[in-house]
Amino acid sequence: MPPFSREVHLIERPVGLPNETQFKIVSTVVPDVGVGEILVKNLYMSVDPYMRPRLSAQTELDTPMTGAAIGRVAQSRHSGFSEGDYVVSACGFREYFLATGSNALQAVRKLDPDGMPLTTYLGPLGNTGITAYGGLLVIGAMQDGERVFVSAAAGAVGSTAVQIAKIKGCHVVGSAGSNEKCEWIKNELRADAVINYKKENIHEALKTAAPDGIDVYFENVGSEHLNAALANMRALGRIPVCGMISSYNNEGTLSDPITALFRMIYGRITMRGFVSYEFESLRPRFLDDMKGWIRQGKMKYRETIVVGIEHAPAALIGLFKGDNIGKMIVQLAAE
Repeated sequence: MPPFSREVHLIERPVGLPNETQFKIVSTVVPDVGVGEILVKNLYMSVDPYMRPRLSAQTELDTPMTGAAIGRVAQSRHSGFSEGDYVVSACGFREYFLATGSNALQAVRKLDPDGMPLTTYLGPLGNTGITAYGGLLVIGAMQDGERVFVSAAAGAVGSTAVQIAKIKGCHVVGSAGSNEKCEWIKNELRADAVINYKKENIHEALKTAAPDGIDVYFENVGSEHLNAALANMRALGRIPVCGMISSYNNEGTLSDPITALFRMIYGRITMRGFVSYEFESLRPRFLDDMKGWIRQGKMKYRETIVVGIEHAPAALIGLFKGDNIGKMIVQLAAE
């Protein structure tokens, strides 16, 4: 085993868009493995938009950051794990970690890849996928054949939501901020209409793309996207609120004014926030559905993979600059 491991610490709370000087790569000694413990070597880790608000308050300074990761058991003195087992954990942003004690070990879940690439368990088969699945089908109560609008549709969650809606026979409109992303959403993900919000007026473009209105708006952005969606919702429309990335770098994560909330009254519109762990009971059904869709070619995905833990801060910052198409992943070691 190597004597040292590297991990990412937040050393200064960002105001606005973070910069790399607010993070530090710290070398630590790889610990000895005691009885009942396992040592995990991380292979891949996820960076996600939800991490940005936490940097302003919740993430502890000068300690390893956290995030979803897929690793391999390097050493085990625990009867439930063997060396070589793949595991999923929330112990990203570090090359190795020691799972010790019942709480830590309960947070490490053994992973059977089932013939799927490991990285898919951070994307369509992981929390990314179940967020889109539960958000649309449970919170959004989406029905076959409805009219659906998905913002940030080239992101990891958004691109999955677009395809689930298409699989269910819906008319789907997606938005993104570049021609390349819009072409992917239209040509590969099979959206019925795509809006480049950096080149088009989102209000006018959405009205044109969904002339009969919207039944479900899968919300990832906030700001004028939400105003435009509210103005175009059909009666009894639903808005599952997955994220509001437009506000994450604002002080206090305050969003831009939402001026169309009155539409909720006479439109009898429901808007509800949610988080992925609400759908844990659905995970077996979700995995069956998603694996089937991937194998049938109905669910496509893209990954933006950055190599090396030293580039993890840049990868996280890149999410807010639109550097990624699909899932942003940092590869920490070779499989």
